[in-house]
Amino acid sequence: MGRRKPTPRRPQRLKDVTHGRVGGDAFRCVGCRLDVPLLAPGTAHRNHCPHCLTSLHVDRRVPGDRSAGCGGRMAALSLTVRPGGEWQLIHHCQSCGELGANRIAGDDNPRSLLRLAMRPLSDPALPIRTLLTL
Repeated sequence: MGRRKPTPRRPQRLKDVTHGRVGGDAFRCVGCRLDVPLLAPGTAHRNHCPHCLTSLHVDRRVPGDRSAGCGGRMAALSLTVRPGGEWQLIHHCQSCGELGANRIAGDDNPRSLLRLAMRPLSDPALPIRTLLTL
């Protein structure tokens, strides 16, 4: 018996991450791939996943302006607290290296937030000097 010729692979289709909804009311997280609703309690502009706290570098200076040209993945680096007691996530862009602060949302995973808050104390590889300059 002869061997079959391999069939050529079809190119992959473009995927619609909003699942056909115009404007969309959710986005797919680049970190954990879960669908995340755009509406979040406690903030007007959802900009990170409430499960893994990963974000995209889409805002430049004003939250919600969506004017950053980078579009890189932003990993949650640490937490900071405003004078009024409000917590903010410190994100680090994996593409351009920029740091940014984002308000936490009311539906963020408390375990992920506490793990991130304890990280500077438990991870000796984390550059503490970088966090102290914020």
